[in-house]
Amino acid sequence: MPLTSIQVKNVKPTDKPRKIYDTDGLFLLVSPTKKAGRGKSWRFKYYFDGKEKLLALGSYPEISLAEARTRRDQARQFVANGVDPNQIKKQQKLDTAERAENSVEVVAKSWLKRHQDVLAKATCNMIERRLINDVFPAIGSTPIADLKAKTILEQVLRPIEARGTLETAHRVRGTLSQIMRYGVTCGLCERDVTVDLRGALRPIQRKHRAALDSGGIPDPAKIGGLLRAIEDFDGNPTVKAALNLHPLVATRPGELRHAEWKEIDLKEGIWSIPAGRMKMKHPHTVPLSPQAVAILQNQHLRTGTGQLVFPSTRSTARPISDNTLNAALRRMGYSKEEFVSHGWRAIFRTLADEILQARVDIIEAQLAHQVKDALGRAYNRTSFLKERRALMNQWADYLDSLRSKIQ
Repeated sequence: MPLTSIQVKNVKPTDKPRKIYDTDGLFLLVSPTKKAGRGKSWRFKYYFDGKEKLLALGSYPEISLAEARTRRDQARQFVANGVDPNQIKKQQKLDTAERAENSVEVVAKSWLKRHQDVLAKATCNMIERRLINDVFPAIGSTPIADLKAKTILEQVLRPIEARGTLETAHRVRGTLSQIMRYGVTCGLCERDVTVDLRGALRPIQRKHRAALDSGGIPDPAKIGGLLRAIEDFDGNPTVKAALNLHPLVATRPGELRHAEWKEIDLKEGIWSIPAGRMKMKHPHTVPLSPQAVAILQNQHLRTGTGQLVFPSTRSTARPISDNTLNAALRRMGYSKEEFVSHGWRAIFRTLADEILQARVDIIEAQLAHQVKDALGRAYNRTSFLKERRALMNQWADYLDSLRSKIQ
């Protein structure tokens, strides 16, 4: 006769193990009270390949009579299909163990390690801090295969957003997206669930880099005034050289600060920046105007025996700091609302287009932005080199005219 829930609840242990049968091979194993494994548990007896076998289905009362019957029926279906349910159970245990081993923290650390040679050291350190502070405490132990978009949003991103650091929340979402895509390629998860979070966070209100503009457009008169202020700068000669060179090359400040003499060919007027220092991790060639070459020739007299073009005054092994150029601008009387060193890129991008009427793809290539040809292929670092050299020479002459108040 089939068991009832009342019978299962009321059965008492005795000195010896007892089997109380239900139907179709299901029975309740009642262990003695004096044994460490005392209690009630479900078993399913079945035959496979002519041999009698047992399958543990769980303990009572965690697994009720109804649930035990459901599990028995599933196991019977496996047997009917020629599959041993014990093998299925073993595989499930292996899968569970593997999923636990491939937690978010483990996969994230593996991803970050693989990118250490690609990303700048400061970037790696920043990503690692965000993972340690905001991600690992919340979801680090979660198997990456089990990660849900809702979990990421509620346990990671919303708390960051609540702190008022919206941009960090967006960046953490982007980092988790890269980690999950890495997990997909390694076969550790099915898909990047962060794509389901697009639009979940409030958009960032971007602020343009301060660039001596009037009504959002760079003002040539103000630019000329800044160039004259740099010319009159009486601070450190190396800092002054960097300030003078920056508008002539329009690189990012970090690319300028870390410039090395081995990258610069003064005879050919070429600066070859390695991929490791570029934002997009592609090598970039900067044609140097005669004005830029002259600045570097003078600087070579000061620092040419060392590695760095613009070394720190405290240590020749380190470049000038990331705040050095902006600090010099503040000393010249320019507030951060008026101008920051990164603003030279915006100035070059706008005026080379509107004043010099250069082709946009030439300008974008000079700024090391991704430019593709008609077939969708990305240009390499030497693309448009002849045209870019002509543009940078024209740009240097234009800046000279602004400095001399000739417009």
